[in-house]
Amino acid sequence: MTAPAGSPTSASKVPAVTLVFWVLKILATTLGETAGDTLSMTLGLGYLAATAVFAAVFVAAVAAQIAARRFHPWIYWATIIATTTVGTTLADFATRSLGIGYAGGSALLLVLLLGSLAVWHRATGTVSVESVRTPREETFYWVTIMFSQTLGTALGDWTADTAGFGYSGAAVVFGGLLALIAAAYFRTRVSRTALFWAAFVLTRPLGAVLGDLLDKPVASGGFAFSRPLASAVLLTVMVACLVLFPQRAAGRAH
Repeated sequence: MTAPAGSPTSASKVPAVTLVFWVLKILATTLGETAGDTLSMTLGLGYLAATAVFAAVFVAAVAAQIAARRFHPWIYWATIIATTTVGTTLADFATRSLGIGYAGGSALLLVLLLGSLAVWHRATGTVSVESVRTPREETFYWVTIMFSQTLGTALGDWTADTAGFGYSGAAVVFGGLLALIAAAYFRTRVSRTALFWAAFVLTRPLGAVLGDLLDKPVASGGFAFSRPLASAVLLTVMVACLVLFPQRAAGRAH
């Protein structure tokens, strides 16, 4: 039996896509970079052990998100932070410890991301945000996000390091691409769902290079801020945004 449109089981489990959503997404991805590096580098756990820790947090957060009967901003954004932290350490482990390299890691993760979207679309007929209402759809949603967050770390590192743009230059590159997507949203009829996922993916490398810009040594082009302190400040700003700018569940396709 289909639940009524206004019932908790039929309500979207993810937030409406607003300016606050994108601000929080960039803050979360930047936090993921600094927090991931804090555990793997500053505290010396290494990429593999840090990935195991964050993966456990990710699984617990996704379980809580799926178990919830309606949209809860705090649970949702905690899950996003979990995906971006485990994405940071997992990408670093693959590209550095396993020696795949930034280009190889980015290519592999892009294939996985596109494959996830394709399987999701084939199974449900859509990958729009407003369709995320059932455990099956949420599973597709979070697997896709997991791949996008991991891809973003590798892509950000490749652009800043291998391509030679540096952290500030890479931030300008990804910021510029996001500006083009925003222009397409307001001035064209391009699919809103396609634009959403393009912007969602690109906010991750932007956050990755912003996080590196904050905590890398000055000699490497960073500001050499303390990783734990930068993480605490970013988390505080996120909490303030959640308190000051209440969010609602998504109510239409994007």
